[in-house]
Amino acid sequence: MNLPSPLTAFQRPPGSDATGPPEARGVARDAVKLLVAQPSGISHARFTDLGDYLRPGDLLVVNNSATLPAAVDGRRRGQPVTVHFSTARTANTWVVEVRPAGTATAHLPDIRPGERIDLPHGAALDVRSSYPVAGVEGARLWTARVAVEGGVPSYLGRHGRPIRYAYVPRQWPLSYYQTVFARRPGSAEMPSAARPFSTELVTALVAAGVVIAPITLHAGVSSAEAGEPPAPEPFEVPAATARLVNLAHAMGRRVIAVGTTVTRALESAADGRGMVIPRVGWTNLVLGPDHPARVVDGLITGWHDAGVSHLLLLEAVAGPDMVAAAYREAVDHGYLWHEFGDSALLFPAPTT
Repeated sequence: MNLPSPLTAFQRPPGSDATGPPEARGVARDAVKLLVAQPSGISHARFTDLGDYLRPGDLLVVNNSATLPAAVDGRRRGQPVTVHFSTARTANTWVVEVRPAGTATAHLPDIRPGERIDLPHGAALDVRSSYPVAGVEGARLWTARVAVEGGVPSYLGRHGRPIRYAYVPRQWPLSYYQTVFARRPGSAEMPSAARPFSTELVTALVAAGVVIAPITLHAGVSSAEAGEPPAPEPFEVPAATARLVNLAHAMGRRVIAVGTTVTRALESAADGRGMVIPRVGWTNLVLGPDHPARVVDGLITGWHDAGVSHLLLLEAVAGPDMVAAAYREAVDHGYLWHEFGDSALLFPAPTT
């Protein structure tokens, strides 16, 4: 499946990668920059100012998935590799990505079904088929049978580390990759839109009348190439959250998704009228021009690279013009990209 390119086009300047947690550069978790794009214009603030742009009765929906230490060293044909555990299909069958050892910027393109990859302490992967479509030459993701004692999450807890890419030059403890909402381990990479929330900020928002409700979506590896659709991911929208979303809309309140993962989960649980129903399952939903958002009225997000499917989702919520304007401002004002970077709050123009 080839995705159309999003309409938002931009070129990031050198030095726009967040190379580590903001705490490492003397900035509090909730003090990263926040760009607010709404019909009245674009403004610049800090994430601690989020409450200034919300109203009593607004519903924030957050992802309570916790991040796994999903990167493990391995050996393939005697050569060192890094295995990224992306998504559990069954207890012992996982979707994985295999890269050269270190923080290589690309997957190994010559993985084949039937290969064995050795892991520390006697564990191993037996590669089965490309994912999500079988029989693809040079695929990035593969299903693999995992031979390990005690279960994969326990094994990762002993031998894994957080997935890290080349723009982050040093390893950081797993705690830096967890949000304050993390309760259910399962994400290969942090649902990073919620990272700037602090306990103090959450308390202040609730005290001001903002409602917060959870979903769960376990995010897989995020290193999709330009034009590559997101892989299927497991999610749950609980009954209490579905009721709160529908009640908010019935009362004329806004539903604001904290992240693309939340947006994907809520929109996957919506019926044809835009009512959210409790749901547990897998989603392969791709929002875009042919599938606009029906549930989400606003979106808190980090900054995504040009050409990726996340931009289509942003455009489906806030509209291409709003998203394009936000990205122009972010580039002009030195915002930082990726999981440790700055944030945006996007509201669409009203429909006629």
